[in-house]
Amino acid sequence: MKKILFLSAFVLFSFSLFAQTADDALRFSQNFYENSARSSAMGGAFGALGADLSTASTNPAGLGLFRTSYYSISSELNIGNINSVYNNTPSSASRTNFNFSNLGYTGTIRLGAEGQKGWKFMQYSFGMNQLNNFNANYDMQGPNPNNSKLDVYLEQANGVNYNDIANNKNDLYGFDLKPAWELYLIDTIPGYNDWYYSPVPFGGTYQREQIQSSGAINEWYFSFSANYNNVLYVGATLGFDALRYNTTSYYTEQDAADTIPYFNSWEFDQTVNTRGTGFNIKVGVIVQPTKWLRVGLAYHSPTWYWHLHDTWYTTTYADLGWTKPASAYSPTGTYEYQLNTPMKFLADAGILIGDRGSISFEYGYLNYAKSKFNSSGYNYQAENGNIARDFQPVNNIRVGTEWRFGITDIRAGYALYGSPYARNLNNGKRQFYSGGIGFHVRNFSIDLAYIYSKMNKDYYFYGTKDIVVNPVNNSFKNNSVIISLNYRL
Repeated sequence: MKKILFLSAFVLFSFSLFAQTADDALRFSQNFYENSARSSAMGGAFGALGADLSTASTNPAGLGLFRTSYYSISSELNIGNINSVYNNTPSSASRTNFNFSNLGYTGTIRLGAEGQKGWKFMQYSFGMNQLNNFNANYDMQGPNPNNSKLDVYLEQANGVNYNDIANNKNDLYGFDLKPAWELYLIDTIPGYNDWYYSPVPFGGTYQREQIQSSGAINEWYFSFSANYNNVLYVGATLGFDALRYNTTSYYTEQDAADTIPYFNSWEFDQTVNTRGTGFNIKVGVIVQPTKWLRVGLAYHSPTWYWHLHDTWYTTTYADLGWTKPASAYSPTGTYEYQLNTPMKFLADAGILIGDRGSISFEYGYLNYAKSKFNSSGYNYQAENGNIARDFQPVNNIRVGTEWRFGITDIRAGYALYGSPYARNLNNGKRQFYSGGIGFHVRNFSIDLAYIYSKMNKDYYFYGTKDIVVNPVNNSFKNNSVIISLNYRL
C-alpha cells in the first residue's frame, strides 16, 4: 500500500494548470553518458584517461591530455525493448532510433617547450555530447477485476457540484473530469448534485496502456583545459543542455467479457511535450604522480533549466452501448517553469600499463532528492516535497579497460547506476555491459562500441489512498551500437 501511495505521485498526470511531476524531475536529472564509441565501450569510465571529447561532460581536465588538434563525430543506433507483466498478462514493445551521440573539435596551443618545466599545452574544445535518450515504447495490458480508473475520477469529483465540473471552474477540471462528465463516464446519483457514479461500478475491465516517448538531452559545450608539466591537468566546461521530451499515452478499458451492462469501452489519451534549455559548469583536475597512474576529481554544478516549456492536452472517448460513441477534447495547457537538477561529484583513476593498455575507474555521487521546480506563478511545494521524500542519493560506478594490439584496440566496460528511489519504493537500478574495437592508421581512427543495458521498474496505471491497483512489472533491455570517426592533426 505504501508503494502505491508514493508512486501515484509519479505516474498520475497532474490534471490542472500544471503538468510537472516528481518523475519529470528525475527523468531530466539522469545522465547516462553514451556518447563517443571509445568511452562508451569502456563503460564511460574515461575521466582520468582523457584525450576523448566525452570527458568534456564528465571530467573536463581529461581534455588537457590532447597534444594535437582533434575532430570526432559519433552516431548511434539504439534498439530498446520493454517486456511488461500486468496481473499475470505479458506483453512487449520495442523502438529503434538513430541519432548523433557525440561531435566536436579540440584545438591545442603549445605554451612551453617539452624539455622545460611549466605549462605545456592549452586546449579549447566545443561540441555536443548526448546525456540521455528518451526514445521508448510501452505496451502494458491485462484484466483488472477489482476497480477502474473511473474510480479515481469519482473520488476526485465527489463533493464537487456538477456545475463547477461542467463549467471547468478555475480551470481545474478541463483535462479529465469535464470530458468524462460530457461523455457520461461520470454522472450524478439521482437526487444529488455533488455525488457521482460511473458505468464501471465494480471493475472487471481489460485495461491497456500504450506509451510512446521520444527526445533526448544533448549538451552543447565549450571547454578550456591545460597541461602543467605533464603532471597536472585542469579543465572547465560551460554546458548548455538542450532538452526535448515528447510522450503520448493511450489508456483504454474494455468490457472484453461482455459482463458490464451498458458499457463497451472508454479511452483516455494524453500528450505532453517539453522543451527547454539549461546551463551548468563543470570543473575538474587530474594528477599524474607516476607514469602508470592518473587520478582525478570533478565537480558538476546543478543544471539550471531556466526556461522549460510544457504543452499538454487530452482526448477522452466513450462507447457506452446506450448512446453513440463520442469523444471530448481538453483545452491545450501550457506552462513555463524552471528546474534545478542536483550537483554531482566524480572521482576518477586510470592505471596505464606501458603502451599496451589501461584500466580505468570512475565513481559518481549525486542526490536526486535535491532536484527542485520553480516558477513565478506557482510554488511547487507538493511536487518538491515528493521529490525530497521519495528520492535518495546514489552511488554510480563505471569501470573499463583498453588493450592495444598493433593498429587495433580492444575495449570492455561495465557501469552500475544506483536506484534513485528511497525506501525501496521502486527499483530503477540500471546496469550497462559494453565492449568495442578501434582501428587507427596514421591520423585517422574509427571506433565501434556495443552497449547492452537493463533495468527493472514498476509502473502504476493509477492509484490513491483508497484505490489500489497492482503494478506493471517492466523489464527494460536496450542494445546500442555507436560508431565514431576521428581525425587527429
